[in-house]
Amino acid sequence: MNLLPKSHKEFSEKDYWNKFFKKRGNKAFEWYGEYLELCTHLHKYIKRTDAILIPGCGNSSLSADLYDIGYPNITNIDVSEVVIKQMKAINSHRTCMKFHYMDALNMTFENDEFNVVLDKGTLDALMPDDSRETIERIDKYFNEIKRVLKIGGRYVCITLLQSHILSKLVEFFCDKSWMFRVVRCHEAEEKNAENGDGMTLPVFVVVATKFKELPKLIVEVCIAGDKMQRLDIAEQLMSCVKSAQDAAFITNGLAKTSLDGDDEVSLDLMLPGEEIPRYTLYIVDQKKSQAINKYAVFIVPQGRESEWLFGTAAGRRQLQDSARFGRLVVAVLRRGHLFQSLDAVKEELAHSAKMLVPNGFSGQIPFLSLGSDVGRRVKVHEGSSKVSGDYVVEDVDVEGTTYRRLVFLDNQFLVQSEAKLKTVKRKNKSKSVVDFGHISTYHSFMCVGVQLSSSKHVAVLGLGGGSLCMFLKKCCHDLKVTAVELDPAMLEVARNHFECEVDERLEVQIKDGVDFLRDEANAGHQYGAVLFDMDSKDRTLGLSCPPRQFLNDDVLQQVNTILTNDGHFILNLVCRDTNLQETIMSTLKKHFKHLVTVKLYEEVNEIVFATNTHRQYSMESLEEAAIAINTIARDRNLVKIKCVDLKDFLQSVTIVA
Repeated sequence: MNLLPKSHKEFSEKDYWNKFFKKRGNKAFEWYGEYLELCTHLHKYIKRTDAILIPGCGNSSLSADLYDIGYPNITNIDVSEVVIKQMKAINSHRTCMKFHYMDALNMTFENDEFNVVLDKGTLDALMPDDSRETIERIDKYFNEIKRVLKIGGRYVCITLLQSHILSKLVEFFCDKSWMFRVVRCHEAEEKNAENGDGMTLPVFVVVATKFKELPKLIVEVCIAGDKMQRLDIAEQLMSCVKSAQDAAFITNGLAKTSLDGDDEVSLDLMLPGEEIPRYTLYIVDQKKSQAINKYAVFIVPQGRESEWLFGTAAGRRQLQDSARFGRLVVAVLRRGHLFQSLDAVKEELAHSAKMLVPNGFSGQIPFLSLGSDVGRRVKVHEGSSKVSGDYVVEDVDVEGTTYRRLVFLDNQFLVQSEAKLKTVKRKNKSKSVVDFGHISTYHSFMCVGVQLSSSKHVAVLGLGGGSLCMFLKKCCHDLKVTAVELDPAMLEVARNHFECEVDERLEVQIKDGVDFLRDEANAGHQYGAVLFDMDSKDRTLGLSCPPRQFLNDDVLQQVNTILTNDGHFILNLVCRDTNLQETIMSTLKKHFKHLVTVKLYEEVNEIVFATNTHRQYSMESLEEAAIAINTIARDRNLVKIKCVDLKDFLQSVTIVA
C-alpha cells in the first residue's frame, strides 16, 4: 500500500498528518532511514549528556532508539495531538523521555535550553515550496531553533535538501555565527533501495553549529566517502548537492529499468570542490535474452579512452556484446588526476557501482579491465590558444609502447595528433625520439591517395602535431609539402614536442584554409593532392572533421581549380549524422567525377578520394598505390614491414558509382 502523499504540498498541512498517523496506527514510518542507518552521523554530532529536542517527532522510533542506548535527556514535540498521545502510550516505560503537543514555530521553551535540535524530515514537511507564506513560516521555525539552542549547540537536520530548502538553509545559517556542514547519508539511501521505496533523492545530514562569532565563514561538505571538504563559498556547496541529486535521480531510475535500444547514459563523478571530473561512467544495457551475466564494471586504463572500443557508443556496445553482460558500466579515468592503482580505483568506484546495479542483481560486483594497472599518462606540455582553446600534450603507455598525443580539452576523447616514441642511443645515452614511420591507420590510407598522383607538390590543410606531413616528407624525398594551419600555437607544438622540421620541403603557412584555397586558385598554383585533415570546433552539427564551410560549393570548386589534371582531393571525414553524411557525398559528386570511400573498421573516420581525372578508380590502381607506399617506406627505413595494412585497406574500400 502506497502511503506517500500525492503532493508535497500536503507535507505541511496539519490535517494531513493527523489522517496519516491514524491510518498508520502504531507502526513507525521512517522517511529518511532508521536509527541503524543514521547512527554513524548522530553519534558524531550528539553527546550522551546533551539535552536533545526533536521537533515534529511523528511516530518515528528514532528518539526511543537513542534513549535506549543511553541518551536520556530527549524532548519530543509535534503539532499532531494524535501522534503525541500514541507516542506517550508507546513510550510509557521510558520515564525520562518527554512528549509535548507543541508547535515548533512557537515553542514555549526557555532560551538556550538545548544542546541539540534533531530534525528528521520536519523541515521538508514545513517547506513544500518557497512561497511568501512558507518563507515566513520557516523564518519563525529557524528563529525558534536559534533561540532555544545554547552556544555551541547544533541543529542536526536529516533532509532531502530540495533546492529551495537548501537555499533557505544557506541564507539563514551561512554566516559567521554558524559553522555549516552537509554530509550525505549513503546508509539511508541504500536501505531505501533495499526496501524498494523508490527514493530518487539522496538523504543528507545538515549540521549547523551555533557560535557567538567566528573569524570567518566555515562551510563544509562530504558527498562521497568520509573526507570532509572545506569550501570557500556557499555556492560551491549548493553545486555539490545538486550534482549528487542529479546523479541519484538517474541511478535510481536505472536500478528499476533498462535502457532501450542503443541508448546509453553517462555520468561524471567529481570530487567535492573540484571542477574537473575524476571519472566518466557510461552505462550500457543489453537484452536479457542475450546476456549471460547480469552486471559488471569495466575500467579503461589511462591512454586507452580514445580507442574506438571505449571512446565511442558503438564501441562500448560491442564491448558489452562480446562480454555478454546485461548491464556494463564503462569507467573512464579522466586526465588531470592521479590514480594510485587499479585496486584504489575499484575502491573509489565501489559506491557508484553499487548505485548502478540493475534490478535483481546481488552479490559481489565484478570489476574488469585490460590488465593489472591503471595505465600511465604523463603531461608533457599544456597551453591555450585563441583558436584551439585549452590543449595538452601527453605521453601515454599502450601495451608496452609510449605514444605522444595532442588533445584539445574541449573534446577530450579525440586524439588530434599522435606520434610513437622510440628509444635511441646517442653518445652512450638513451633518448626518446619520435618514430616518423608510425602514423595512424587513417593517415596511412590518406597517403595512398597521395601516391595516386604524379605531381610532387601536395597541400595539407591542418597541421596538428605534423605527423602526416613529416611521414610524407620522410617517405617521399622528391615531394614538397605545404601545410596550412590556422592556429600558430599548433606550429610551436609540432616543432617543440613532435619534432616537426620546417624547411624548403615542408612549408607551413599560418592561414585560414579557405583563404589559402582562394589565394592559390587566383595565383594559378597547382597541387597533385589536396588533403583536408582539420577538426571542426562546432560540435553541434555532428561533423567533427572538417569544418562545415570547407564542404561548401565555392570551396570545393577552388580545390578543383588548384588540382593538377591527375590530382586527387583526399578528405578525412568524421561525421556521425547519417543524413548529413549523405548530403556531403552528394555535394562531392557534383564537383568530382570519381569517388572512393575508405571506411575504417572500429574508427569514426572515413577517408574519401575524389578526382576529375579521365582515369577511374579501380581496385587494381588502389592496390598498386598502397603497395608502392609500403615499398617506399621500407626502403627509407621508416617501417620494418608495412605502413598500410593492404588487406584491411582493400576490404574497407568502396568505389562510388
